[in-house]
Amino acid sequence: MHRDIEIVNPMNNPGWDEMVMAAEGWTLFHTTAWARVLHETYQYRPVYFVVRDAGRLLALVPMMEVDSPLTGRRGVSLPFTDYCGPLVAEAACIADVNEFIQDYGRKAGWKSVEFRGGDLPDETASVSFYRHTLDLTADTERLFGRLKDSTRRNIRKAIREGVTVQMHNSLDAVREYYRLHCMTRQKHGVPPQPAGFFDKIHERIIGPGLGVVALASHDGVSVAGDVFFGVNGKALYKFGASDYACQHLRPSDLVMWEGIQWHAERGYHTLCFGRTEMDNEGLRRFKTQWGTDEHLIHYHKYDLRRDAFITETSQTGGSHHRFFHAMPIPVLRVFGSLLYKHMG
Repeated sequence: MHRDIEIVNPMNNPGWDEMVMAAEGWTLFHTTAWARVLHETYQYRPVYFVVRDAGRLLALVPMMEVDSPLTGRRGVSLPFTDYCGPLVAEAACIADVNEFIQDYGRKAGWKSVEFRGGDLPDETASVSFYRHTLDLTADTERLFGRLKDSTRRNIRKAIREGVTVQMHNSLDAVREYYRLHCMTRQKHGVPPQPAGFFDKIHERIIGPGLGVVALASHDGVSVAGDVFFGVNGKALYKFGASDYACQHLRPSDLVMWEGIQWHAERGYHTLCFGRTEMDNEGLRRFKTQWGTDEHLIHYHKYDLRRDAFITETSQTGGSHHRFFHAMPIPVLRVFGSLLYKHMG
């Protein structure tokens, strides 16, 4: 092993974010803000594997230990994160780091190690997703011109119908978005994340200015909303929701367009639309209609007991979705509060 590998808790490391943001390929998910959201919501233990030289980052694999009586003890990089690949300045370091992580995981009693993104061989991927990214460096007129004709029509229709959009950073706005979020999750047959997760997102990300909530209103009632994260020119669309009964107003298209304009006007150069399941054609179409570039994200899960990479199947279908779809939202929220800690 060429250099010492540290096991670091970024929340206890002054200057962590400055070091990370000096590395190529960083995202907000690599920062202390996201580490705090995950740790403080779900009590996951940060175990970040780092190689440094005189303060310069050579390699970083961020990881949380998920310790669950239902799903076992695992290393995940990172739970509830679209992608968070290793940061690598010296390629020779990463093989040593990966070997170190496997040894550490065996000693810690981990069942597996999961990497969400990165440059491991495609054939070892456990599951793959689409990633869509929009270049924001053009002026808003050109950005609007890149949209599909139907998307431009929907935006104009929403404006004619009297839908308006405002940007917020208050806790009240996050909670109003969460109301819509629960409605959308029920429609899709999936429990919502705990309300406390969104409260922590406000405390650590939205409130300090690392993100914004866009809410679309009609007749004084919120009918759609998006949550964006953003720092140092990089923006991410993290969550979107709407009231399905108001779909005819096309508020989701307008709220996204206003979010795109807002970030472009403030000097952001990219907007990532996050991950999309390979078989979710509806969401894929929604993200491609904005003129985005499409790439692939590969997740890799290494089973430490079998010493082998393993594959997984998509969770977008199944009878459990019908089960959750039939539940009232208060009951769904209870399920979400009970389950998500174990799902990370």
